[in-house]
Amino acid sequence: MSMISLKDIYKIYNVGGEEVRALDGVDVTIGENEYLAIMGPSGSGKSTLMNMIGCLDTPTSGIYEFEGEMVNEMDDNQLASIRNRKIGFVFQTFNLLPKATAQHNVEIPLIYGNVRRDQRQSMAAGALESVGLGDRMHHKPNELSGGQRQRVAIARALVNNPSIILADEPTGNLDSKSGREIMEIFDALHQAGNTIILVTHEDYIAKHAHRTIRLFDGKVEEDISAAA
Repeated sequence: MSMISLKDIYKIYNVGGEEVRALDGVDVTIGENEYLAIMGPSGSGKSTLMNMIGCLDTPTSGIYEFEGEMVNEMDDNQLASIRNRKIGFVFQTFNLLPKATAQHNVEIPLIYGNVRRDQRQSMAAGALESVGLGDRMHHKPNELSGGQRQRVAIARALVNNPSIILADEPTGNLDSKSGREIMEIFDALHQAGNTIILVTHEDYIAKHAHRTIRLFDGKVEEDISAAA
């Protein structure tokens, strides 16, 4: 059974009186424990597709089903709920609170989920341990390297035990060594059973995934699974 199903998805913007089809009839199905890379040149629609999968945006038309829930029919509050319960986000820019410790940054989704303070702290500590930052829990972002900051962001994405981890150019702000270490974490998370969706323009990053979707002009140009 598919976890995510997008059928005939269109996202149409009106720019200066002109119709722009950011997504132009996209059909994508994603199963549980997939490791998927979404690629494409600038303007191809990959960011729009990421926002759609991540419930940050809704389609102009088409059907989006996520674990049996009809996303295309949801209001803003319902979208916020599904994002908090089911999706862990990892961004290129880390998006950490600068004055908060690593532990508190990881607790943020749990605060939105009304989890008790003692339970939050325990869950955040466990998530940081899982990415090798158990000894950095009380450090603030400016006391951490870029790679460590991205690990905090991954721990924050994991802490709610989401259905999918959605990573947008997760190594874009890192040196090559830190980037490799971050990709090793994603590989390990996939092996542990997590569903991972990467948005990237780098072929060497996409090679970590087991399936690659290439977009061009808002359409799926290729959908290729790596040979087992």
